[in-house]
Amino acid sequence: MFEALGNRLTGVFDKLRRRGALSEADVQEALREVRVALLEADVALPVVRDLIAKVRERAVGVEVIRSVSPAQQVVKIVNDALVEALGGGEGDSGKRGLDLNAPAPVPILMVGLQGSGKTTTSGKIALRLRARERKKVLLASLDVHRPAAQLQLQTLAQQAEVTSLPIVAGETPIQIAARAMDVARRELYDVVVLDTAGRLAIDEALMAEVAEVKAFARPHETLLVVDAMTGQDAVNTARAFQEKVGVTGVVMTRVDGDARGGAALSMRAVTGAPIKLLGAGEKLDALEDFHPDRIANRILGMGDIVSLVEKAAEQLDQAEAEKLAKKMQKGSFDLEDYAQQLKQINKMGSLSGMLGMLPGVGKMKKQIEEANLDQTVLKRQAAIIGSMTPKERRNPDLIKASRKKRIAAGSGTSVQEVNKLLKQFDDMSAMMKRMNKLGQKGMMRGGLSALIPGLGNRRPF
Repeated sequence: MFEALGNRLTGVFDKLRRRGALSEADVQEALREVRVALLEADVALPVVRDLIAKVRERAVGVEVIRSVSPAQQVVKIVNDALVEALGGGEGDSGKRGLDLNAPAPVPILMVGLQGSGKTTTSGKIALRLRARERKKVLLASLDVHRPAAQLQLQTLAQQAEVTSLPIVAGETPIQIAARAMDVARRELYDVVVLDTAGRLAIDEALMAEVAEVKAFARPHETLLVVDAMTGQDAVNTARAFQEKVGVTGVVMTRVDGDARGGAALSMRAVTGAPIKLLGAGEKLDALEDFHPDRIANRILGMGDIVSLVEKAAEQLDQAEAEKLAKKMQKGSFDLEDYAQQLKQINKMGSLSGMLGMLPGVGKMKKQIEEANLDQTVLKRQAAIIGSMTPKERRNPDLIKASRKKRIAAGSGTSVQEVNKLLKQFDDMSAMMKRMNKLGQKGMMRGGLSALIPGLGNRRPF
């Protein structure tokens, strides 16, 4: 979501670093470029003015101009200002994620416009609470206007392995909410997620219905779901819901799309409502906490190693990973192990998203794209390996022309793709040997180019 803005800001700071000592004029010029980058990213004008004013006040001073590394000082100041704009700062770290500190059953009210991903987000939150926090969750659809809305939530509940409130035709949203809370109290549920109806646009009928449900259910959390792709419209929607209904937090969906990121930077300052969760993709596990400091790091090209480690810890099989690591160290890595590695990577979601969490990788995005490291290729490679016999997977040298034709036909691919996979496997095997020779210090010196074949011969920028 912040890729274009991040690239622009990284370019600005690279210029500052090349100058070494900075004058006040250098800082002012950089701030002008930062201002343009923020406006192009669709950040609200008042937010841009406030952010630039804060940075200027802190950056144009003797302590920055005369410091040992002035460019780094400016980057740090911009980073702090971004964290503040995103809703972070001192004493705010404890407010991340959902607040369930209330007597059970805790009602969570989901509100928003139609098409924002509200129902899917309800399912994601239910899965998250069941799997991560071991909560007993009840899902209830209060949408009596959209055809099949209640059936959609029922299907999502089955996928998340939680309970959905049985559908009773003809009930009003208030009656459904009352029945949900009654069932939750009697059957000892921890959390009740109430998914309200949306509209294509904000109108009096929508606001009246949501306000009525909120007054009855008295939710501990009222979460507004907005589509990040709608830019400043998402901020305007949040402002309207905050003024007329009152929300405790915002969930931004489709952050993996081509949104320019301005909505996220504007949301807290314009509405006062903190962003609590980010939804990236349609999978039910594609939901993450919103951390202002980590997002600011991503924008400035510093990566987000903490989130990457957390994602790995959640998704990867530790025993399987250790087993693979030992085989790599011994040099006995085969295509069966490669297939297992592909499964582990797929569990973690978008490969480009993961690489984006690594510091400095944004500059190498073009080279990585040329290496065809996307999910489609990984799935096709898994299909090719699945069409091999166990003997072929353990000993790829057996795979000659006739076997390649059979494997290609069985996997729905071409012989060229089979050849490409075998070549990549050979490259990976060579990389494993290189890793063993380099050792940890050599890997640190060589960085990413020491590990990914082909990157070492290209200039990163």
